[in-house]
Amino acid sequence: MTERISPAAARRIALAAQGFGTRKPARVTDGHLRRTLDRLALHQIDSVNVLARAHYLPAFSRLGAYDTATFDRAAWGRGRQRGMFEYWAHEASLLPLDLHPLLRWRMARADRGEMRSAAMRAFATERRGEAMVLLDRIRADGPLAASDIETGRTGWWAWSGAKQALEWLFYAGHITTASRRRGFERVYDLPERVLPRAILDLPTPDAASAQAALVERAARALGVATAGELRDYFRLSPAEGTAAIARLVSEGTLVPVSVDGWPPAFLHHRARRSRRIEAQALLAPFDPLIWERARAERLFGFRYRIEIYVPAAKRLHGYYVLPFLLGDRLVARVDLKADRAHSRLRVQSCHLEPGAPPETSDRLGAALEQVADWLGLGAVLVRPQSG
Repeated sequence: MTERISPAAARRIALAAQGFGTRKPARVTDGHLRRTLDRLALHQIDSVNVLARAHYLPAFSRLGAYDTATFDRAAWGRGRQRGMFEYWAHEASLLPLDLHPLLRWRMARADRGEMRSAAMRAFATERRGEAMVLLDRIRADGPLAASDIETGRTGWWAWSGAKQALEWLFYAGHITTASRRRGFERVYDLPERVLPRAILDLPTPDAASAQAALVERAARALGVATAGELRDYFRLSPAEGTAAIARLVSEGTLVPVSVDGWPPAFLHHRARRSRRIEAQALLAPFDPLIWERARAERLFGFRYRIEIYVPAAKRLHGYYVLPFLLGDRLVARVDLKADRAHSRLRVQSCHLEPGAPPETSDRLGAALEQVADWLGLGAVLVRPQSG
């Protein structure tokens, strides 16, 4: 018979899998950051820097204040410092090096032009020669960014022709990210000059085996999840996800379970079942605990939408809103902005959830002070109309 799990138990399993409910270290070390990355399997990258870059925030939410220079060395350092690589996983992501072989099937597909974007697909076919000229230039001259190749805007969405060619080369695995420049511009180089030889020499599994391994990592990170959530973690297709899940169920890695109010779900066989979760954390919009909005609503009864692209007058909660986790519930949300010029953490708005416990305001105030201190901001400034 399929095991039945209560929604409250499922919530605690999910939180434990994500690294919540344990004591934060007094001092965050390289090892803490590595273990957090291994637990989550990736850090999503986003260009918005109104508070802090998105990839820095999940580790802070789970560990507390740490030196982001340590993170940068692992992400973009040289030689033995490097512990991550960039690739398309759940959107643009920083991933542990051991996942590189598991994503080579995606690189191979991009190399064949099997991708949705017609502009990118063209560089695998009729415009391949142009891309190869760029690849030869990088091979001969060393690392390059799009702005080194042609003038004009090379921002996150304003992709020039050179940027498109570079991104196809990146997607197809011909180049990788060597570093990031001021403004977060990506600098490209050959994988063999960036990634450890030991990683590049690892055998490449067949696509089905790699996809099963990715779903296993997703299940480990989620604890308990629906089929759609397991697929979504690494953006697999329904057919790929279904085959991978069936394989993992047959092996006993995933256990089918029933959760009231959920579609059919699967439990990782090593998921920790906690009777109680004591957590206090502000969560970035791209934190893997809440990036799948329907899952966040099932887990916490918390409807969450990012409103960056909503006109200011129509926003319900604000521009860059972070939910506040207290215990095992999301009890508030705050719209935050790092005012670096005046050394202030600005709380643009604050909304408590129905049923938030009496201590929410005090605990949230302490969490905001911790964020301000971590970011080197002198004070927390709350707008008078916030409440």
